[in-house]
Amino acid sequence: MARRKVGEVGECGIRDKVIVSSVGLHHGEEFPISGYYGSGTIFLSGCNLHCIFCQNWTISQAWEGKIFSISELAQAMVNLQEAGAHNINWVSPTHVVPMLAEALLLAYENGLSIPLVFNSGGYDSLEVLALLDGIVDIYMPDMKYGDAETALKLSGIEDYPRHNQAAIREMYRQVGPLVHDENGVAESGLLIRHLVLPEGLAGSEKVFAFLEEAIPGPVDVNVMEQYHPCYRADNLPTLARRLQASEFRIVLDKAGTKSSIRIVD
Repeated sequence: MARRKVGEVGECGIRDKVIVSSVGLHHGEEFPISGYYGSGTIFLSGCNLHCIFCQNWTISQAWEGKIFSISELAQAMVNLQEAGAHNINWVSPTHVVPMLAEALLLAYENGLSIPLVFNSGGYDSLEVLALLDGIVDIYMPDMKYGDAETALKLSGIEDYPRHNQAAIREMYRQVGPLVHDENGVAESGLLIRHLVLPEGLAGSEKVFAFLEEAIPGPVDVNVMEQYHPCYRADNLPTLARRLQASEFRIVLDKAGTKSSIRIVD
């Protein structure tokens, strides 16, 4: 664990300052998140994962963006609410939670009242999640892999499934399934993202089997098909091509056989 206050750098590449890549209304999330007016996204630079196929690698691995003070972060959240955002969406926040929480408190004091989305890679510690209990309204984690060796090879992290599954259990315990308002926009709950990879590398069957066995349900899952080679994916032949439609359809059909899973677009 990095001691950032004395200048150490975390695995994420970030010291004790928050670097923000962008702030704005995002209309490209799932409908329950983006709704009609957009999700108030704050894209945070750095990441505790090192995915060789990352589609946002300039943000996650090259730390693109500018340093925001606590007061600037708070004001950004309030500004997003005033612009009509359905929620505040922290994108890749795991490594900077203490600073974000401090800014959130200040934003609440300045009138912030819309739901908070915690949008992560799913490699979250139970200690951090416990601190967020009662603060986060909507968890939107990835379930990237069903196999630990694949996670180590593709994302450079140890024992992803064990940590990810424990995090998913805790997130569901805190917020339960998605709850929508009268317009279908989420007010609270858990929404899982699973990106299908070529050659079955994501271990989708194991991911779905875990959800069926461990989560009482219903659990909302977006099975995503937009994989395409990015960053250093060309270095691995199995990832150096786009996902085939037939590969995606097989995985989507398997998800549809699980009684506890609700498919979300």
